[in-house]
Amino acid sequence: MTTLFASPATPPKGSAKRWYQEPYVWLVLGGPLAVIAASAVTVYLAVTHADPVLDRSPQAVRVAPAALDKLAPSERTSAELSVMPAGQARNHVVSPTLPKD
Repeated sequence: MTTLFASPATPPKGSAKRWYQEPYVWLVLGGPLAVIAASAVTVYLAVTHADPVLDRSPQAVRVAPAALDKLAPSERTSAELSVMPAGQARNHVVSPTLPKD
């Protein structure tokens, strides 16, 4: 009686590969290693090229609320825009008027 499939033979003792010489090991480990390398690059870029959280430049115009009425309309708008919180500034983009306090 002949069989169609050969039984799995044990490899000779001298030809066994080490674990790091098997290609499937690197196929399995390659994805996680690539993610670790990419995250290290991302952390490096985030630390070395970080944007400041707050803009502490002297360009922000600080005007007392009572003095706002005495300013010209363009000066009042620039003064209000320089100290406007980000959420209000975002909402201002879609509306033609400044928000009231």
